[in-house]
Amino acid sequence: MKNLFLFLLASLTFTTLSCGSQEGSSRSSSKQTVLKEAPKPNADSLYMFTQKQVDFGPRVPNTEAHREAANWFVDKFEGYGAKVTVQEFTDRVYDGTEVELKNIVASFNPERKKRILLAAHWDTRPFGDKDSDNNMVEIDGANDGASGVSVLLEIARIMSGPNPPSVGVDMILFDGEDWGEHEVNGMGVDPEEFGKQSWYCLGSQYWSKNKHQANYSAYYGILLDMVGAEGATFYYDGASKQYGSRTLEQTWDVAHQLGYEQYFVKQIGFSGIIDDHVFVNEIARIPMIDILDYRPELNGFGDYHHTEKDNMSIISKETLSAVAHVVLTVLYNE
Repeated sequence: MKNLFLFLLASLTFTTLSCGSQEGSSRSSSKQTVLKEAPKPNADSLYMFTQKQVDFGPRVPNTEAHREAANWFVDKFEGYGAKVTVQEFTDRVYDGTEVELKNIVASFNPERKKRILLAAHWDTRPFGDKDSDNNMVEIDGANDGASGVSVLLEIARIMSGPNPPSVGVDMILFDGEDWGEHEVNGMGVDPEEFGKQSWYCLGSQYWSKNKHQANYSAYYGILLDMVGAEGATFYYDGASKQYGSRTLEQTWDVAHQLGYEQYFVKQIGFSGIIDDHVFVNEIARIPMIDILDYRPELNGFGDYHHTEKDNMSIISKETLSAVAHVVLTVLYNE
């Protein structure tokens, strides 16, 4: 997860940290419905999926760890009965480096017309540019990348069992999300000169313009980004509120009914953030919301963000389980 274009809401006043704005209401639905019980995730499985990704090493494009992780994801999804499409493409990052990227798409119940899209990014930032000791250090990305993928893998494992949801589900692991400009040494090259809206989110920008299936669409989407850290809090963001208000409020309502209100806060936390869901909304025209760890007391993300601290020591089985349980319950109530 990158930290571009962040706006904070405090005492009804936005404080500008960068530029760009997408505003949304902080009101949410108070209506409760009787929820169908969904399968519960396995906390150990979620943790293992995260550990496995970290064990590959930093999943930076053009590295062996990146290639090995991609092969493992494909094998896991296929083992869970998904139809897997690997979308390979070459792109360039802010300093001109060419990178070989892969979006990995896993489709379940492909015959179902009503489809729900779930997504996370699987690459890691190539440098911990918020690290005070070494701003070029490669990072594990245990939370920023691996946690969201782990939730998707656990959902895929559960759906492969005897009780799948009634809808079709597509999962996309976006690549190239977290390269972006270096916070200290960035060159400031305008991405629009290369036909991009941002140097971040390369995989979602590419997929939104080149979908894996002609005329593909989904009823709605949920993006998972940094969903495994101890003490995580998930607020509404402006883009989710603007494009997917109904899904956003229903998802947070489900979280509260399940008893996870300490994680899911029914308030606008920030607006104008650039994350993969922005491009899915604006280019692919699929309403997608973002479940994203935001810490208002820090005016941004956790102190692990883009540093060496983003390792397994910050990962919480409880947080991973809460997010997976919420998303599963949303799916199984369609």
